[in-house]
Amino acid sequence: MSRQLRIAVADDEPDMQDYFRTILPLLGHEVVAVAGTGRELVQLCQQERPDLVITDIKMPDMDGIDAAARIYQAAPTPFILVSAHHDAETVRRAGADYVMAYMVKPIKQADLEPAIALAMRRFGQFQALRQEAADLKQALEDRKSVEKAKGILMKKAGLDEQEAFRRLQRLASDKNKKLVEIARSILTAEEAYGGA
Repeated sequence: MSRQLRIAVADDEPDMQDYFRTILPLLGHEVVAVAGTGRELVQLCQQERPDLVITDIKMPDMDGIDAAARIYQAAPTPFILVSAHHDAETVRRAGADYVMAYMVKPIKQADLEPAIALAMRRFGQFQALRQEAADLKQALEDRKSVEKAKGILMKKAGLDEQEAFRRLQRLASDKNKKLVEIARSILTAEEAYGGA
């Protein structure tokens, strides 16, 4: 791992809290929050905005999986879940896309370092894929807007498809705006006139 991470940890066992406080700095990371319950973890992560969260699953008042879900909703963050249990139901619940690793206690320093590196790399890949999907969705929405605006120009100005598209391009160039911005303006005007 080449960069120092700000890590929040949660475990209801004080000896595990001490273990993380000791081991993570030896691996080059900063422990920015230590929680003993799920609710405390949620609160601390809202304040600290860590780069990574390592949490036990079985904790009082809210388990680590539920806490992870709440934290992730507020700010996308990668998680490493830690547990002494690895029953099928727990593993199934731990299958959320923001859970990057699952470690079974006892945790060894030699296992923790690669788990952190892998978790951060996978999370970066997932975030890039999410962004790519969002960009593709936006591109599709933009194309739909341009097509609708082109249809309005064809109908209102009696233009063929190529002429309508060239007019949109010319307007975008003249106004120094993106093609989709011009298309949305036309759609908004059409709505205002009651045509859409």
